[in-house]
Amino acid sequence: MPLVQARDLRKVFIRHTHGPGIRGALQGLFRRQSEPVVAVDGIDFDIEAGEFIGFIGPNGAGKSTTIKMLSGILVPTSGELKVDGLVPHRDRRINARKIGVVFGQRSQLWWDLPIPESYNLLRYIYGIPQADYDERIAYFRDLLGLDEFWTQPVRELSLGQRMRGEVGAALLHRPKLLYLDEPTIGMDALVKERLRHFLVDTNRRDGVTILLTTHDLDEIERSCRRVMLINRGKLLFDGQLENLRAECSADTVMTVLFGEEPPADAFEGLQVLERDGARVTFGFRRGTTASGDLINALMSRYTVRDIKLTEPSVDVVVSSLYGGGEGSA
Repeated sequence: MPLVQARDLRKVFIRHTHGPGIRGALQGLFRRQSEPVVAVDGIDFDIEAGEFIGFIGPNGAGKSTTIKMLSGILVPTSGELKVDGLVPHRDRRINARKIGVVFGQRSQLWWDLPIPESYNLLRYIYGIPQADYDERIAYFRDLLGLDEFWTQPVRELSLGQRMRGEVGAALLHRPKLLYLDEPTIGMDALVKERLRHFLVDTNRRDGVTILLTTHDLDEIERSCRRVMLINRGKLLFDGQLENLRAECSADTVMTVLFGEEPPADAFEGLQVLERDGARVTFGFRRGTTASGDLINALMSRYTVRDIKLTEPSVDVVVSSLYGGGEGSA
């Protein structure tokens, strides 16, 4: 039986609106208008114990709403959701002992105290035996590098340092599931790599099932065995990352800074992903287009100041596959 089961999972919020101007605002006090906003639109998925899954999509696609339903914070509008046999919003206390959650904008660490004080409080809350607690702390201090700021109040920590402390706090009680909502925002490359190594080690060593939301496809590729792509509340893809890229019309992105803004019709026949004055972003597939040939063709016709080759971002993948666009929650 899967650890997590979601069937036709749906979440609709009610947005209150009013007409323009002061008159509209006053009318809204007496005749309240509202409209439904579909954040998650009937998605189905299973998660097996021990999986490490990347949950990706543009801003407002429905990722955070889904995680909040999984953790019991939000009640689904309709559909079925079970986590280790429990209904998260109905069995919140029991479910909370089985999961760990890290939201980038929320903290479970005491702001004016150093990290070990918060950890010790969590030890009492979860009833963690002293020997197990000591072993967990040693593991976190080693792999997460917490000794660098172990005695500093949380309010003095950088975002990357605080997030490392948050991940440790979420795993202190040995949960079966760990939900991570954009944990690497604001981290430099070295700290991001350290956290990635820790999560992979935790997944393999302790068998913790991890659901990670991020905009960084490179991070997903190096950590996750499976990817779920959501956009506008709908689950559009569920499978291996290489299969997702195979379906994408552009597996390479080239951003070119020209000497001056090219004419509007300058790149007919090429896949232009974005134009911003003299900066133009192209997409192409390595198997069908040689980057060198494309660069030579552009340089023979225009003055080129800079060229940057990257892999497509999540937004580019979504745009290429499904027409992109922002969601609503």
